[in-house]
Amino acid sequence: MIGRLQGKLIAKVPPQLLVDCHGVGYEVEAPMTTVWALPELNETVTLLIHMVVRDDAHLLFGFATEAERALFRSLLKVSGIGAKVALSILSGIETDDFIRCVNTGDSTRLTALPGIGKKTAERLVVEMRDRVANLPDNVALKGSSINAPADAATDAISGLVALGYKPAEASKLIHAIDAEDKSSETLIREALKNLI
Repeated sequence: MIGRLQGKLIAKVPPQLLVDCHGVGYEVEAPMTTVWALPELNETVTLLIHMVVRDDAHLLFGFATEAERALFRSLLKVSGIGAKVALSILSGIETDDFIRCVNTGDSTRLTALPGIGKKTAERLVVEMRDRVANLPDNVALKGSSINAPADAATDAISGLVALGYKPAEASKLIHAIDAEDKSSETLIREALKNLI
């Protein structure tokens, strides 16, 4: 299995890359987050690789960071998510933002990703919740615990979920409120008041 490639970047036509390693050109597909981090053509590049072996092809998927590769591998375990959809998800959202969406149950944010409908987004939240908690330590959110809410709005969503509301419903209730300069307690109170 190929786990890492280092060589000269010969071509870059997103999501396709061509990397020359000692005279052998490897075709690699990469998410846009990795493509944006790449150097100019004919420069040396190092990519972490996930290899998929099928009857008709050996496919290489390249990532700039271990966080992206670990999340990609976890996404492949979700029913209905193949390599192309996983690549699309990683192209549309940063790793730490995806983890935050899963932890807060924000399936609404996930439906904004290409190819992700409401049911798929809800399945991602449910099936990925335990998986993101088990990702390696170096994949955790930058500067915070993997389970730490990002702000008052995400904290309020978590509070509503703890009260028994579905993640999508909680997210919708909180996002319907002007959250600027309000505490999570105030947001929860206003959300519950709006239900009456």
